[in-house]
Amino acid sequence: MSRLHRLILVFSVAFAVFFMGPPVLETQFGPYPLMKLGDVFDLLTPLLLIPLYWLLYQVGQEKKPSLGEGVAFMVLAALWVQGQGMHLAANSIGHLLEEMTGSDASILTSFYDEVLSHYLWHLGVVGLSALLLIRQWQNPFTGERSSPGIVVLAGIIHGLTFFAIVVEGETALLGIPFAIAVTMAGLVWGRHKLREEPLLLFFLFSYVVAMLFFAGWGIYWGGLPEFSELGLI
Repeated sequence: MSRLHRLILVFSVAFAVFFMGPPVLETQFGPYPLMKLGDVFDLLTPLLLIPLYWLLYQVGQEKKPSLGEGVAFMVLAALWVQGQGMHLAANSIGHLLEEMTGSDASILTSFYDEVLSHYLWHLGVVGLSALLLIRQWQNPFTGERSSPGIVVLAGIIHGLTFFAIVVEGETALLGIPFAIAVTMAGLVWGRHKLREEPLLLFFLFSYVVAMLFFAGWGIYWGGLPEFSELGLI
């Protein structure tokens, strides 16, 4: 179980770095100036995060994933990668179309960048989270008791990141209901199993944190405006 705790923390930090890092790396990429450093950095995102998802799916589990579970993971991982790749390309190209605002090319690129890619990507995020939760629920560490410190810290990091990407990605219609569902299910049915199911504790704490920030942000601004819309990034 201690190995799983460390892996959860590594995953939460990597999730934050690779989701939040590219937007702030605005410097042009020297060898190919049409790209930004954030674009190059983002090429690594699925190569590192999808294997971490897979390790979380397996570590500490005596029972290996069935064929159906493996297929479900691959489908959701493909959805995740499709959305991330679409966002990377459309966002990068969109920077070059700023003087063509209103053109068909700009409108289509914006749709891929701001709408379709976000929903595909974030659907993959919540889908893989759900898959990890289901597998942990079916395979608890019966008889073992975990120390929650590392997992709670990881949950805070992931919750803040999830809040940020849902607000900036304008996917509240997907992210908030999922966060509510996990929070309610965890508190109603899983509260007595948290010490035996680190992934349940991690995601429950994560989405509780996210919900608190959704509520605070919504009350303060009277809605869920993007950080970029407010000039914060």
